[in-house]
Amino acid sequence: MALLEALKSDAFYVGAIGSRMNCARRRERLGLFDLTVDQIERLHAPIGMYIGAQTPPEIAVAIVAEMTAVRRNVPVLQNHDMRNAPP
Repeated sequence: MALLEALKSDAFYVGAIGSRMNCARRRERLGLFDLTVDQIERLHAPIGMYIGAQTPPEIAVAIVAEMTAVRRNVPVLQNHDMRNAPP
């Protein structure tokens, strides 16, 4: 429920932890509520910039990095989908 309210708010960043598959299912479920497509697209999930983070401190750095980029209107040039793309 907190996620629904956050997506309706004017928060500059709304993120959710989870695997890419879990995040895709979450987006589908959000569509069942009174959210617009634009509101659902505001969700940063999986949360954080993809930097290969594995430990809690590394994950925290990835999250803060993405939040900072969004806050400063800097495009995040790398995302989770890019890690499986051919070089």
